[in-house]
Amino acid sequence: MEKKNILSRITVDPKIFGGKPIIRGRRLAVEHILGMLAAGDSIDTILSGYSWLEQDDILACLAYAHRLVGHERVEPLIAEAIA
Repeated sequence: MEKKNILSRITVDPKIFGGKPIIRGRRLAVEHILGMLAAGDSIDTILSGYSWLEQDDILACLAYAHRLVGHERVEPLIAEAIA
């Protein structure tokens, strides 16, 4: 699935989780899926826990995270400013 289309699976609703990104308007936050992946859960394990969830939803979470990190800038700390 094309990256632009897959990202359409990620939505925001101010009434759900305070406007955090969620999957297809459901009460499942992107950060929850990313947390499960980070903890070592497989895609199959995650899919088995949510009957409505599709593999493309999980890939959309990864694409969303990639886009956020791609725009992130980290400023190096200056040692003298810390001292």
